[in-house]
Amino acid sequence: MGSKRIYRVIFVNQGQAYELYAREVGTADLMGFVEVAGLIFGERTQRVIDPAEERLRNEFQGVQRLYVPLHAVIRIDEVEKEGTAKVVALDGKSLPAGGLPATFMGPGGKPGDG
Repeated sequence: MGSKRIYRVIFVNQGQAYELYAREVGTADLMGFVEVAGLIFGERTQRVIDPAEERLRNEFQGVQRLYVPLHAVIRIDEVEKEGTAKVVALDGKSLPAGGLPATFMGPGGKPGDG
């Protein structure tokens, strides 16, 4: 039996970039969303606890599936092992000019149709 896949998902939420690790990532039944399930956080048995990761663990406590708007996703990577979940404040300098693209392809297939 092969090892289970682990994904690093980076997305924007309220002016901050969230970096989370999960076992499942895919398209959601909700149009325009990415479904993230099986969130992974560091072991509670660690002697050194990262306060940022602990904050995220508390924020997502009890969440079974997370639905992230497609336009908020920065990157999704399949990785060999999980890292530390974190939140980074975006200062505008780290974004491309004009921010993240927000084009939505509606049912008509033309940008802006919706």
